Amino acid sequence: MAKIRIAIAGVGNCASSLLQGIEYYRNNHKSNNGCIGLMHYSVGGYTPADIEPVAAFDVDKRKVGKPLNEAIFALPNNTKEIFRNFKTAGPVVQMGPVMDGVSEHMSEYSDKHAFRLSSQKAADIVKVLKQSKADILINYLPVGSQKAAEFYAQAALDAGLGFVNCIPVFIVSDKIWGQKFKKSHLPCIGDDIKSQLGATILHRNLAKLFCDRGIKIDSTYQLNTGGNTDFLNMLNRHRLKSKKISKTMAVQSQLNEPLPDEQVHIGPADYVPWQKDNKVCFLRIEGRGFANIPLNLELRLSVEDSPNSAGVAIDAIRFCKLGLDKKIGGPLLPMSSYFMKHPPVQISDISARQSIEKFLLKIKH
Repeated sequence: MAKIRIAIAGVGNCASSLLQGIEYYRNNHKSNNGCIGLMHYSVGGYTPADIEPVAAFDVDKRKVGKPLNEAIFALPNNTKEIFRNFKTAGPVVQMGPVMDGVSEHMSEYSDKHAFRLSSQKAADIVKVLKQSKADILINYLPVGSQKAAEFYAQAALDAGLGFVNCIPVFIVSDKIWGQKFKKSHLPCIGDDIKSQLGATILHRNLAKLFCDRGIKIDSTYQLNTGGNTDFLNMLNRHRLKSKKISKTMAVQSQLNEPLPDEQVHIGPADYVPWQKDNKVCFLRIEGRGFANIPLNLELRLSVEDSPNSAGVAIDAIRFCKLGLDKKIGGPLLPMSSYFMKHPPVQISDISARQSIEKFLLKIKH
């Protein structure tokens, strides 16, 4: 198979886990653990080893100008190490436009935890993308980067790339942006990546289980704590509007009847530095069952946040490449529904999974 050449906007923990994970599977595919943790080892013939980074952009001075294999381990990244012995250095990380990508409150925190801006001039992003011959641009910018995300989406269009939007800025689920990609005959998947087994996917499926079993849900919450830059960034509540919409709609869409706003709370709770990239979710659902008898469920989930995201991104990238191969333009709907919290169309995870498996069967035959 041909390589899947990817460009990455935002060399944070999620990018680090993704790239380390690709190397892990590249080097362990013949071992007993070679397929553990993957939803699909092969997607239309593409394996993890076929993904190759060819361009990367960031704004932190500890990453800009560094080879990608070094930049993914630079502060303030703090995810667990998966694989360090890269055979190639990868592309040099280039300076991206700052725009609204860095929250002002980052200056109040130490170098160890917060972003530190590079003084370098922003690269010509479209030119770099074209010269790199990238197939797909992956957006890993911080939550709340509306202008910067739109800039990179337009850059993908201008350079002729597929686009995977992993953050809660509404690009793929926006009709205007979706139409732009469709007219350009370029596939896109988004918005706001689900974790492989995270708070939202668990909350969605539990909520649907309640409904399917005849339980009337009265109220629910999901509170999350973590110690990575994502949680630090989200201390600025002004950057959270689209994030809360995305997470809330992901759960509400599974209910027979949406809950009133005051009966549902889904969102980050606090930043706990010593948790690093570990995310802890506290979830509660209250409802009534047979003969109106009340019941409730409480759950605590602890996961490494960024590898959990990478377990989905590694599939989203390969499905986007299949879209390019088959010249499918615009939002890839079943993939967006299965991989993302805020897709253009919300369907159940079971139905989305069935749709993408049917898609793979058509590709195979």
